[in-house]
Amino acid sequence: MRKELIDRTWADAEIIWRYHRLGHRLRQCDAAIALGCNDLGVAAHAAALYRRGLFPVVVFSGANSRETFVTFPRGEGVHYRERALELGVPDNAILVEPRATNTGENIILSRELLERTGIPVRRVLLVSMPYMERRAFATTRKTWPEVEPICSSVPMTLSEYAKTRDHGTELIDMMIGDLQRIIEYPGQGFAITQEIPPSVYAAYQRLVAAGFSSRML
Repeated sequence: MRKELIDRTWADAEIIWRYHRLGHRLRQCDAAIALGCNDLGVAAHAAALYRRGLFPVVVFSGANSRETFVTFPRGEGVHYRERALELGVPDNAILVEPRATNTGENIILSRELLERTGIPVRRVLLVSMPYMERRAFATTRKTWPEVEPICSSVPMTLSEYAKTRDHGTELIDMMIGDLQRIIEYPGQGFAITQEIPPSVYAAYQRLVAAGFSSRML
């Protein structure tokens, strides 16, 4: 019975994982925004996309949170920049936005920085953790409706991501927290409304009932 419960839990998590990922076709963008978090792989993925020539400038956005204060003491955006420089992104292709503490601020403050720098943006590449793609998209469509957002994250399966990032089952809590925000934030004016298929909502309810709720509002 224990194994069946574990299998059901990860099967539901897989449903949520697929929903969060948008599968956008990558295209040339005017700029990229890498959303700060506790995963330095976001900076590495942004660097890889830069080397492919998908954008001329990237904004590394993020201050600190309870998850990143110890790991990134100088701020998420600053540490992202340092990682990108190590991976060959030139300094003149990097902007740092050091104040954002949530996804909405990531987008709004990065937009303001790009405007001050004189970089016109009609299409922006949003680089994030895999389970943040949909929320980043919904937030951008609400707070910056003039641009076309394209989302990208490291191309890994749920199993691969859980193993390489050493999250364990806490990853499920984080995915549930993001899905709750996708549900709740449109009503608070933070994001556009998105359709949630019945199978996704059912998996969400089962996981919440099973106790994966530590990252919920």
